Amino acid sequence: MARNIRKTHDSAFKAKVALEAIKGEKTLTQLSSKFGVHSNQIGQWRKQVLKALPDVFSNQRHKEDKGQEDLISELYRQIGQLKVEMDWLKKKSQMLL
Repeated sequence: MARNIRKTHDSAFKAKVALEAIKGEKTLTQLSSKFGVHSNQIGQWRKQVLKALPDVFSNQRHKEDKGQEDLISELYRQIGQLKVEMDWLKKKSQMLL
């Protein structure tokens, strides 16, 4: 009995197929036979691209980057504080010996 093996497609391939679907020059059935992907899958990729498209031009990315920078700076601050505390404890423990 033959089993169907799922194919995994990289993001560049998905973007290419979705862009072709958005252009509308060919039907989903034609695109399906051209790229070897089911037409329902192409429709889903097209919907995902159209949904994500407005975010490409928004400032949301800058907000996410700023939040990540804040997190990184906080972590570096904590590392520095822990290093100072560890050095102080090492110094104190050597004085007690």
